[in-house]
Amino acid sequence: MEKISFYKMSGAGNDFIVIDKNSNPEFVLNRNTIVKLCDRRNGVGADGLITISNSGNYDFDMEYFNADGSTGSLCGNGARCAIKFAEISGRLKNARASFLSNNVPYTGEVLDESNIKFNFNPPGKLKFNFKIKAFNQLVNASYADTGSPHVVIKIEDVLKDPNNPGSFFTDLNVFPVYELGREIRYHSDFAPVGTNVNFIKIVEGKIFIRTYERGVEDETLACGTGSTAAAIIAYSVGNLKPPVSLITRGGNELIVNFDVRNQKIERLSLTGPAKVTFTGVFPLNKFN
Repeated sequence: MEKISFYKMSGAGNDFIVIDKNSNPEFVLNRNTIVKLCDRRNGVGADGLITISNSGNYDFDMEYFNADGSTGSLCGNGARCAIKFAEISGRLKNARASFLSNNVPYTGEVLDESNIKFNFNPPGKLKFNFKIKAFNQLVNASYADTGSPHVVIKIEDVLKDPNNPGSFFTDLNVFPVYELGREIRYHSDFAPVGTNVNFIKIVEGKIFIRTYERGVEDETLACGTGSTAAAIIAYSVGNLKPPVSLITRGGNELIVNFDVRNQKIERLSLTGPAKVTFTGVFPLNKFN
């Protein structure tokens, strides 16, 4: 019976199963295995699964999979965990990392024992202040593609009761993230791939954020690409200057920084904590 070794890692509360493919050559990925391993009741439990392997032209190659087995999009906190793992596994020649994620090149840096910086490529499509019909009302929203698609909504723009105009949400802690997030995630405006959905409240220059993640199909304690999208949108429509501090659902702080040149976002980065929470092994025949 083959046993596969793994690391469980957390990037600001966004948690991942990380498997070193070079140390586990017998591990063959398939959707069923990913779903079973990420199951929080009958598996290891995680928001996603990451594999790390050696790469000839880069420090390492990262593959990311959501908890439902889907892939193809970027995971910012997962990338930060991958950089931390590359340091632990001896793949980095110094504090800087150069790697592939889903065949796209990226860079990052180990800043200290706890904090990892990940450098994004420039954002894709940006759209500001449009209306979405959801929650029995028209909701003001913005959109940014930061390697994954993200809708960002200020909770003050959502009515508690559509029949009581002016009754707005003010408390992010009681906001219906799952219900409204799920509705917008599957909204026809974002078909066929859907979108991630972020709800924010800006308090004293900081963004408090909660995220419904596509592929996890639930709220997560943090979302790196979502936090990055929220920071860009808060700058573009709210004049919040970088570096932008975001407080996640799990209580951790993420910092998004960028430059703006000729009205374009450049040198976009995400910095925050990444750590190993535990290590273990699992029998391959129980999860294939």
